[in-house]
Amino acid sequence: MSDSARQPLDGLLLYRLSRLLSVAGSMVIRLCEGRFGITRREWRLIATLASRGALSSSQLAEHAQLDRARTSKGVGSLVQKQLLSRTHSAGDRRQVLLQLTERGQAVYDELHPLVTRINADLLAVLDADHAASLDEALHQLQRRAEQLAARTVLPKADRRRRGTG
Repeated sequence: MSDSARQPLDGLLLYRLSRLLSVAGSMVIRLCEGRFGITRREWRLIATLASRGALSSSQLAEHAQLDRARTSKGVGSLVQKQLLSRTHSAGDRRQVLLQLTERGQAVYDELHPLVTRINADLLAVLDADHAASLDEALHQLQRRAEQLAARTVLPKADRRRRGTG
């Protein structure tokens, strides 16, 4: 067995971030699903619309960093739950804008402070200097990831194959 095969996953940034998200994110998921009856993806769409205002479906997908199919599914579910509405643009009847309903805004207004509190509780372990350094490091890592993704060509996932072949 090669040395690289024996390396623990704990040394990999993406693995560590995934573990952190799994533990801390589960609290947000329980709030979303258990108390508000929405998925974490629907929460992301609600939060994006709350912060950006009315958007087209493609703009929403871009800002929420979701693919169009998942965005469309989430939008359909949120419309059915009466948390989001579709309206035609005044200038172009072909363009549909998505926006929160009063009920959707109320969910955001109630859930956002709870999610903010979870984040604050998590960051409370860091002093102000470490928190600022973490924030800057995350910005740098995000920019780098976007640069790498833009220039790296990898095969698309084929889940039907399930890793065989």
